[in-house]
Amino acid sequence: MKPYHCLMLLALPLLAACGKPQPPETERRPEPQVAAMREAIAEPLKQAKEAAAATEDAAKAEKAALDATAGTSTTP
Repeated sequence: MKPYHCLMLLALPLLAACGKPQPPETERRPEPQVAAMREAIAEPLKQAKEAAAATEDAAKAEKAALDATAGTSTTP
């Protein structure tokens, strides 16, 4: 066999493997993730503030109950 024929036989599978190129995907904007991240950060802070307010209210109520039983008042 001539070297030209061998080269053609070797190049044939390479050419057969090549196909049409896929068209590029259309550009699309990324999904907005900022709002989800902001909410994920703000929710624990909101819960902590509510818990702190509830604790302060409970402390005030307990102090008022103790003052009522002792018969004293801390208000001037």
